[in-house]
Amino acid sequence: MNTLLFENVRLIDPASGLDQPGRLLVRDGVIAGTDKAGAEGAPEEATVIDGKNAVLCPGLVDMRVEIGEPGYEYRETVSSAARAASAGGITTLAVLPTCKPAIDNPALVRMLRTRGEETGAITILPYGALTKGCEGKELAEIGLLHEAGAVAFTDGARALDPARLMRLALSYASGFGAMIVQHPEEPSLAGSGCATAGALATRLGLPGIPAAAEAIMIARDIRLAELTGGRLHFAHVSTGEGVALIRQAKERGLNVTCDTAPPYFDLNENTIGDFRTYAKFSPPLRSEDDRLAICAALADGTIDAIGSDHLPRDADDKRLPFAQAATGGTGLVTLLGVTLARVHDGTLTLPQALSLLTHRPAQLLGAECGTLAVGAAADLCLFDPEQSWLVEAGKLPGRAQNTPFDGRPLEGRVLGTWKAGRRVYEAGLA
Repeated sequence: MNTLLFENVRLIDPASGLDQPGRLLVRDGVIAGTDKAGAEGAPEEATVIDGKNAVLCPGLVDMRVEIGEPGYEYRETVSSAARAASAGGITTLAVLPTCKPAIDNPALVRMLRTRGEETGAITILPYGALTKGCEGKELAEIGLLHEAGAVAFTDGARALDPARLMRLALSYASGFGAMIVQHPEEPSLAGSGCATAGALATRLGLPGIPAAAEAIMIARDIRLAELTGGRLHFAHVSTGEGVALIRQAKERGLNVTCDTAPPYFDLNENTIGDFRTYAKFSPPLRSEDDRLAICAALADGTIDAIGSDHLPRDADDKRLPFAQAATGGTGLVTLLGVTLARVHDGTLTLPQALSLLTHRPAQLLGAECGTLAVGAAADLCLFDPEQSWLVEAGKLPGRAQNTPFDGRPLEGRVLGTWKAGRRVYEAGLA
C-alpha cells in the first residue's frame, strides 16, 4: 500500500488528548506517527495530502445504526449504508439486530461482519438480538452470539418489558462482560402514542406518550442493574428526568451508560407541528426544556456517546397520516454536522464533540478504533468545521432519504474519509 503524509492539519485525537497543528504519517494502512506543524522532511515514497488547516480526526464510530439488509433491502443495503457513512466521515457502524431475520444466531453475526469488510469502506460491529426474533419473550443465545462477535445485546427500538426477563438478561450477560442496551420507554404507557403528551399533541389530535415513560423504565432498569451487577446501557435518551436518573446512578458507581442522537439535542416537538412525518421518532421529539437538558448532559459527561440512530425508511413508509407513518430518520451523513452545531453554539468544545463520536463509543463497544495512536488502523476523517452545506432529501448519499433535517444548512463538511489508509470518500466525488 502507499505511504501517506497528511500536512497542514489540526490533529484531534480525544483518546490521547492530542489537539495541535501537525502532520500524520500512514504506512500500509496503519498510523505510523504524528509530529507538530513545521516539522521538515517526508519519506520519498509518500503521497502528500495538504489538509489546508482542516481537522484530521479518527474515523467516526456510530454506535446505533439500522440497515435494511437482510430482509428490507429496499430501504437500505450494506453497500448503500457504506456510501452514506463514508460521506459522513464514519468508518465503524454498530448495527442493530432488527432486520429480517433478526440477528439472533451466530451465522448472521458473522455474515454482517463479512459484508462490512467486503465494502472496503466500513467495519460493521453487529449487535446481537437480546431475545429470540427481538420479540421480547425468550432470551436469545447470548453466549453463542457473543462468541461469534456480537458487541452488545438489544431488541432495538422495542423495550424489553418483563422485569424478570431483564433481570435474567443482565445476570447472564454479566458472565461475559457483555452490555445490555435498552430502549427506555415503558411499553404500556407508550401504547399507540406517536408524540410527546402535552399541549402540542392535544392540539394536533395525536395520541400522546408521557415523557415519564422514559424515566420510569430507566428507574426500573437501574435498580435491576444494581441487583445483578450487570452492564446496562440506555439508548437515545431524550428527557431531562431520564438523564438525571442516569447521572445519579453513575454517582453511585453503577455500571450504567447512555447515548443520545442528534434529533434530541437539535430539534424539539415543535418540529412536528405541521404533521411532518420525517420528524416522527421513537422516542418522540421532546419539549425545549428536555432538549436543553440533553445538551447539558452532553456537556457534563453524563451522556457517553452520540449515535446517529440511523433508521432508513422508504418514502411510502412516511407518506401516511402522522399516527400511521413509520418512525425513524436517516442520520449517517448529518451526524457530524448536527453535532458540530453544539460546538458552534458553545455547548461543547470540538474535542468534546469528537470524543462523543469516536473514542467513547469505541470504548463502550470494546472496539479497537476511534484513535490516532501509532499502530492503529488509519481510519480517518478530514473535515472543515466552518464550511457550510445544505441538507437536501433526495440528494443524499445512500438509498434512504428520510431526514428530519431536510432544508437545514449545516456548518461542518467532510472533505475526505480513509479506511485503513485507503480513501473511500472525497467531497464532490460521492
